[in-house]
Amino acid sequence: MMAYQFYLWDGIKGYELVGVLPERRKNPERITEESIINWGKTNFGNNVRVEEIFFIKVDFQEGEKGNFKITYQ
Repeated sequence: MMAYQFYLWDGIKGYELVGVLPERRKNPERITEESIINWGKTNFGNNVRVEEIFFIKVDFQEGEKGNFKITYQ
């Protein structure tokens, strides 16, 4: 399953992971960097500036005992 890890920049703490959102859209033409950032802002705070948030595309694969393995793309 493809997902996005969202990070915020904090001037004191540095980069902080704020959440992970799974990609559910079926049409790859709808998936743009802008749409992903807007989705993150919607879920993690509309007051976040674009310069303060970024994402990393990851692939979650379920392993043994229900554990997940993360592969960075």
